[in-house]
Amino acid sequence: MTNRLVGITIDCADPARLASFWSAMLDIAESDDHGDDRGWATVGSRLDGQPRLTFQRVPEPKTGKVRIHLDIQVEDIDAGRHRVESLGGRWAGVRHDYDDGTVMVMHDPEDHEFCIVQFYN
Repeated sequence: MTNRLVGITIDCADPARLASFWSAMLDIAESDDHGDDRGWATVGSRLDGQPRLTFQRVPEPKTGKVRIHLDIQVEDIDAGRHRVESLGGRWAGVRHDYDDGTVMVMHDPEDHEFCIVQFYN
């Protein structure tokens, strides 16, 4: 059997809220992979060809910076920022302009850091 990445699990306070945000952000449907368990919510499915995002309710609040984050490719960096903000996320105020693209550091509604990236080539 070949090992493959099937998903990323994110600890949070409100799984349904984050699944809704990420479903809209990535244009990937939420799934019922975890049935009616309100402690879990999932975007995508383990049966899909791409990794799913699973949100797991935990009692403790997020503290400090997480050392892993998602990079989301967008066609237009300013439109990507607007999309994140319209869904309840926010810009962290950090932007990096490189020869091959632009990266903006963003936060989802529970303050998890991620980046939107526009590549020029």
